[in-house]
Amino acid sequence: MTVLVLAEECDPTADAVVHALQQREVPVFRCDTSWFPVRLSVDAVLGETGWAGALRTEHQEVALSGLRSIWYRSPTAFVFPGGLSGPERRHAALEAKLGLGGVLWSLPVLWVNHPAKAADTYKPTQLHVARRLGLTVPRTLVTNRPEAVLRFAATCDGRVVVKPLGSASIVEAGGRRPLYTRPLNADDLVDLHGVEVTAHLFQQRIDKACEVRLTVIGGRMLAAAIHAGSDAARADFRADYGALTYDTVDVPGPVAAGLRAFMRHFGLVFGAFDFAVDEAGTWWMFECNPGGQWAWIEDTTGLPITETLVDLLQEGKP
Repeated sequence: MTVLVLAEECDPTADAVVHALQQREVPVFRCDTSWFPVRLSVDAVLGETGWAGALRTEHQEVALSGLRSIWYRSPTAFVFPGGLSGPERRHAALEAKLGLGGVLWSLPVLWVNHPAKAADTYKPTQLHVARRLGLTVPRTLVTNRPEAVLRFAATCDGRVVVKPLGSASIVEAGGRRPLYTRPLNADDLVDLHGVEVTAHLFQQRIDKACEVRLTVIGGRMLAAAIHAGSDAARADFRADYGALTYDTVDVPGPVAAGLRAFMRHFGLVFGAFDFAVDEAGTWWMFECNPGGQWAWIEDTTGLPITETLVDLLQEGKP
């Protein structure tokens, strides 16, 4: 039985997982959805027991019935032959999504994670579910009204941060610029021009003793404390990796119970969770990334994240 890896071609994390599977002599079929339809083809016939057929590239072929698990690792958009008009390209993209995607989505295999499940995890939805399941989350506002920001900031004694709801970066002036969590000062609250343009997420600022990156794979939880050594890193640890130190930590029982319920609610088998821990020891959940990175935290702590994921893919069940 084969593991299907859907990932872009230049992805060191995917490389590491594929290598580990190959070391165990587990068959792997790796491709990117951008290969379809030029470098990747599908033919599938619906029979009594489901879809039968194959995925093919120039050098490899795998039977759909021979798949045991699918790792959906941030594949990229379909790339079509030149010469198509704009309407033709949009039509082809929709047909590819519904055709190739529809066949793969219906296969009786383990997904890590199923795209439909991961798509449900909008940040406001996550926070609502997390609070309902007993996890602690910061006071949060989603708005495009400047006056609402001012009212919210007053309830938080002016200690507020703004963070993106989705993408962690934007393309600007020919380059990619990261979007970090940013504390708002008094001057920011005087001039809130631009808030009205789209939805923004504002949160109560937590006084952090440390942050925790907690990776959940199947039923296993692998947690690392992140200690910030600069103001930039304390606001958002991604802003200054050089100022960080790490150690492994245990997950408190109530937090672990809430996370297990969270994973069941969304139907996830992999999640990269970000928490802040305050001086009183309270774990504040910020978000879950169902396709989050982990190589950087594995390299610095020795947590066996890759091997745990490979165990899951090899077994084909949580």
